[in-house]
Formats: sequence, C-alpha cells, structure tokens
Amino acid sequence: MLLQTIIFITGGAILALELLASRIMTPYFGVSLYIWTGILSITLIALAVGYWTGGKLANSRKLEGSRLLELYCVLPAVAALCIFAACLIYPSLFAPLAGWSLVTGAFVACTILLAAPLIATSAMNPLLVAIQKRGDGDGGSGQVFFVSTIGSVAGVLVTAFGLIPYVSNYDAVLIVAALLAALSLAAVLIEPKAKTLKRRAAIIVTGAIGLLAPLLLLWQADAYTGRAGMVHYQGAQWRVEGTFRSLFGTVKILRQGVDAAGGPANRMYFQDGLTQNGIEASGRSSSFYTYALEALTMAYRPDVMNVLVLGLGAGMTPARLAARDIRTEVVEIDPASLQAARRFFALDEKKTPVYQTDARTFVRACPRAYDVLIVDLFHGDGTPDYLITRDFFRDLRRCLGKDGIAVFNTFADLRNPVSYAHLLVTLKSELPHLALFRPAYEGATHTNSFIVASASALRQPERVTMDYVPPAKETMLWDMLAAPMPLAAKLFEGGQIITDAHNRATLDLAYMQSVYRHAVIGFTPPELLVN
Repeated sequence: MLLQTIIFITGGAILALELLASRIMTPYFGVSLYIWTGILSITLIALAVGYWTGGKLANSRKLEGSRLLELYCVLPAVAALCIFAACLIYPSLFAPLAGWSLVTGAFVACTILLAAPLIATSAMNPLLVAIQKRGDGDGGSGQVFFVSTIGSVAGVLVTAFGLIPYVSNYDAVLIVAALLAALSLAAVLIEPKAKTLKRRAAIIVTGAIGLLAPLLLLWQADAYTGRAGMVHYQGAQWRVEGTFRSLFGTVKILRQGVDAAGGPANRMYFQDGLTQNGIEASGRSSSFYTYALEALTMAYRPDVMNVLVLGLGAGMTPARLAARDIRTEVVEIDPASLQAARRFFALDEKKTPVYQTDARTFVRACPRAYDVLIVDLFHGDGTPDYLITRDFFRDLRRCLGKDGIAVFNTFADLRNPVSYAHLLVTLKSELPHLALFRPAYEGATHTNSFIVASASALRQPERVTMDYVPPAKETMLWDMLAAPMPLAAKLFEGGQIITDAHNRATLDLAYMQSVYRHAVIGFTPPELLVN
C-alpha cells in the first residue's frame, strides 16, 4: 500500500512541477506559444525518457527484486536533489538565458527545471510494475499508471489552490522537493520489504540530504534570491512592499526608498516581470497611458455618463473618471490586482465598483449599454488570444450605447508592423470607425498605441482640460492628441481577421510578444523576477 501511495504522490509532483515551471518562467520568458511549446515538449520528452529508462532497468537481468526496490526508494530523493540544484542556479541564470535567446533560452530553462526530476519520478512507474510482478502476479501495470495519473490530477489541484495563492513559486518548488525526499525516507523506514535492503543506510542518507537541503534553502530563500532587499531599478532604489499571488500571476508593489510602509511614497505596480503602472507620492500616476486613456475618453465623449473599464491594475484611470462624477465600473479577473489596489492605491469600490470576473464573459452578457468602454487588457506580451478576436470585439460593440466608443490601450512593435495589422483589421471588422494615437517616444521600437473605435462615425474630438498631468508627460500628451496617425493602407497591410475558431496570426503575435519580453528583460534586476 505504501508503494502505491508513493507513486500517487510522485504523480502529483510531476504535474505540480510542470504548473510551477510555467509560472517561474513567465517573468523571464513571458507567456506565449513559444514558451508553452517548450514546457510541454520538455515535459513529454522527460516523461518518455523516464518511462523508457525505468522499463530498461525493470527488464534488466542484472537487477534482482531487492535492487529494483532500492532504485524505487531512492529516486524520489534524487528528484528532490535535482530540484534543489535547479533552485540554486535558476534565479541568476534565467535572466541571461532570456537575454541570449527567448525561445532557445526557454527550452534550456525548461530542461533545467523539469528534465532530471521528471525522468527520475516517471522511471518509478515501470519499476513498481516490475516489483509487483515479481512478487504478486502480473504487476498491475494498468493500476500503477491509473494511480499515478490520479495523483497528477490531485497534484494540479493542490498546487493551484493550496500552494500558488499562498506561497511564492520558488518556495512551492522547494516544498515539492522536500516532499519527494520525505517519500524516500518513508519508503525505507516504513515499508517492510525495505528493511533488509543492502543499501538501506545509503538511501536514508540520500533522503535526509534531499529533505534538509531544500528546507534550508526555503528558510533562507529571501536572503539567497535577494527578493526582499533593496533593488536598483529605473534609476532609483526600490523595495518590495507587498506581494499578491493568484492563479493569474504575481503582483509586486515596489516602494521607492526605505521610509516606513504605509505612508506617501513613489510606488510601482510590477506584475510578472513587467511594470504596469507607477504612482507618485502625491497620488498621481507616473504612467503616460493613464492620462491618455482619460483624455481620449473626454475628447471623444465629453458628455459621457457611464464608463466600463476592462482591466483594473492599480486603478488609476477608473479613479480619475470617478472623480469627474462619471459612473465608472471595472471588470478585473485577477484577485491579486484587486487586493493590491485596495491595500496600496486607495481603491474606493463605492465610487468604482469592481466585478471580479473575466472580461470576455462580462461583455457577452453586458448588463447595460455604456457610453465608453476602456479596454486596458493588453500587455506588452501575454494578452490572451480570446481578447483580440472578432468575436470579442462584436461583444464590445453590443455593450456600447448610441454613439458609444471603445478606447484601447494596446502595444505596437514598430519593427514588426504585421502583428499590429492583425489587431487593426480584426477590430475594424466590428468597429469600423477608428482613430489611432501614438506618443512620440524618441527611438522607441515598441510603444503604447491608443485606439478610439466606434460602430458609428466618430465625433470631432473636443479640447480637454487636465491640470494634474505631470509636467514630464504634459507636452507629449497634448502633442499626441493634436496629431492622430493617418490610417494609411500600410497600417493594415498583411493583417488577417482573428476569430475564436481560427487564429492565423498566432505566430506573428507570439513573435511580437517575444521581442517585447526580450527587450524588457535586459534592464530588469533578477531579484524582481523571482516570484
């Protein structure tokens, strides 16, 4: 029974490691087709090698029953030591890997995190079949793989709902390592058949080291990774003031300087390797896009009565609109964002009620018609495909009232214009009247790109008054509003309509996302990337 329990838990560890690897890699390599290709490929290769290796060992005539049991008992501890070694090196290695090559680096990173522990744990399945066959008939191979697979399901559930929301990904992997090592100790100390093994003492030592090493690193994780100390970033010294985890990612609130927590300070909203917003000690946003979204809203719909904002972040744009006595509602799927906005950015849900749900689901069953929809769901990389399809934009159109407009904060790769052409062509198929604005960042190759879209002809924009824009942003904002980009045919060249059923632009979009992540990773301190 104990041996079956061990295979159940190792099956859970396999899927736990795969899930955690995807989250560990996100700040370094982003979330794209390339990254998931690497994770799935390395996982399947490692499992195949493990099953093959375990099968070869099980069929070897040189290994008798007791030797197979020794291998079965020691392999969880071997996997634990491999995970421990990976945790020692990846915090300092993954950033250079991403800077070298995002795609190839992701495959190497997957190999470092997953290959050895998955080979070791998957090799245990055929070993257990052989152990049972030599002692109890046919070995029950079907039962062994059934138990392992059910364990994998349990591992996903425990990791998703029991580890990820409460501990860092780094800590969670070390916990998995410690658990695996404990299995080796349990096997040799409790299993009756293991008490006569020749190498029992060696297995106990290996298991003890495999248990103590990750626990020691877990104890010293903050000091080892530097994630709790001062970090030099964007020309200033920052400290992580708060961390919020959910199934959707990790939000870190960075505080400038070393003043007592809770008081006025410059803060940064940092999520999975990307700066999403900056907030000055005065409470003003230091991010250009927040003022651009507000200004475009007021310029094209000065009579706006109600606004729906898709994407909360730090909540700066909804707060500014609510301060104008505009009924402002927000949709945000990530509880981590909501918690961060409440704790650090004075989110007032009486003025800006927040619906915690998926944006796509909400607009499909839109409760009312809105004058303005602000779509702030796009990241430099990692925007889900289902939020850039014609089907989604059709739902947005239905959510708009008469002469309603949608204002988008998007990102354009100026060196790869076809990726943005897909978005423009798809959006125009449902909201055909467009205005496009881009700030004039000198030398920028990847920039915010703001779109105003409507099903009906856009009004002539009116002059907007905003006397609270930081001086560093003011000139750029008014210059941008005064000069919308001509919608030349070249902007749409090569663009294809994306639908839920068919996304022919997947590779172009994945390439754009990888280019952005590659640029960002070069100047982000490794300490901030360890989640």
